[in-house]
Amino acid sequence: MRISYVSNALGLILTDIGLFSFVPLVVALFYHEWGALLPFFAGGILPLAVGDILKRLNKNSSDEDALNDIKRSEALVVASLSWILFGFIASIPFLFYGFSFVDSLFEGVSGITTTGATILTNFDIPKSLLFWRSFTQWLGGMGIIVLFVAILPQFAVAGRQMFFAESPGPTEDKFTPRIKNTASALWIVYAGLTLLCAICLWICGMNPFDAVCNSLSTLSAGGFSPNPDSIGGYGSNAVVWIIFVFMLIAGINFVTQYKVLIKRDLSIVLKSEEVKFYIKLLFCISAGLAICLFLENNYSALDAIRASLYQVLALATSTGSSSENYHLWCLDAKIILFLAMFLSSCSGSAGGGVKISRWLLIFKYIKNEMYKILHPNAVLSIKMDNIVIQNDVIRQTIFFVFCYIVIYFVTAFMITLIEEDLVIGTTSAIASLGDIGPAFGGVIGPMGNYSSLKGLTKFILIFNMLVGRLEIIPFLVLIQKETWNIKK
Repeated sequence: MRISYVSNALGLILTDIGLFSFVPLVVALFYHEWGALLPFFAGGILPLAVGDILKRLNKNSSDEDALNDIKRSEALVVASLSWILFGFIASIPFLFYGFSFVDSLFEGVSGITTTGATILTNFDIPKSLLFWRSFTQWLGGMGIIVLFVAILPQFAVAGRQMFFAESPGPTEDKFTPRIKNTASALWIVYAGLTLLCAICLWICGMNPFDAVCNSLSTLSAGGFSPNPDSIGGYGSNAVVWIIFVFMLIAGINFVTQYKVLIKRDLSIVLKSEEVKFYIKLLFCISAGLAICLFLENNYSALDAIRASLYQVLALATSTGSSSENYHLWCLDAKIILFLAMFLSSCSGSAGGGVKISRWLLIFKYIKNEMYKILHPNAVLSIKMDNIVIQNDVIRQTIFFVFCYIVIYFVTAFMITLIEEDLVIGTTSAIASLGDIGPAFGGVIGPMGNYSSLKGLTKFILIFNMLVGRLEIIPFLVLIQKETWNIKK
């Protein structure tokens, strides 16, 4: 690894993060929160200073040469370290308000990874800090696309391979000839949908500040809300349905969103195998949950449908916001919701988790292997959207899912031992690894928080959040000994 090349790339990314960190200052000035100026100024100036120092370490070539010449392993290291450093930067403002280091880091990483798990027990904090929580989620939701698709492709081959690791499809679904144009188009779609969501919430009676914060968290599949009772705290069915629609959109591939908006053809969504599979699974699971709520929790038919659709989608897309306190639901309903936490959203979307495309490839692979038991000489291929998937993609997908499951069971076991609580261990592990947020039980359930958990547990959850957002592969590169062979 050439340290000067890595430091140059990190320096450029930290500079951008530093500039974004000044945005909450506008909110602080608007609401006359003078005490918030120092925390956010410090949160912005520190990454700018560090970024400038890192860029100065690259004395032998220009920024463009360093980016174009960076190797795949170096690009993966840059991706991993960028997210880790972003987590530390996001935690800085919380340190000024009396939060411990581990709690500040937990809240910061939960924000940038769009997890939505919180340590806040009291929401009577400056509006600028509440805005910062939602804004970090918004940056993180598109940030993974910008980092892996817009920034890393400037590194030539490494960037394309990183996108391939994030989305296991057979091709890079680029829709403009220049990667710069691609990034701009993604940001326009993302920002436009966020603005539209905020306007809809405002029209339905939500105050402008809450409308902005909730829209930032919804389109990023994050789930942070300035209301301590999440979306259910607004007591409005209209708000629930608006958030539901935009959560559904957030779980769909950004490229597909763009094509639908540009061509004004909704049928494009239905032509994607992944999207069709995603929608079918959501509605099937929601139907099962609605039946449970109707029969066992005495919900009316309409309330059961609304609650089940919202909560299944919120957990499946890793948004994690709540319209109901599902801690009070029957055991059957909780089991269905727990299974929904493993579902995830489409590849190339703001959502976390395994991704629907990977599950679809696994199911098709199993189907082929079962067919070969009866027909050993059969030569079968796996296709998605009529494109043959290469064997190396299938192997990578199986490897990814295997690693995901192993990390889940190991961290769930560790947390269960530390907290001496099986529910906390099994549900918090998937809630963090899948970047979902709230889990189950009265402590870390939909109306609870993670503040009472032990410090070691919080560090394990922070690890899960980062690994889940990095999609495992860059993390595995970090722990390889060969990666850290320093070269000039």
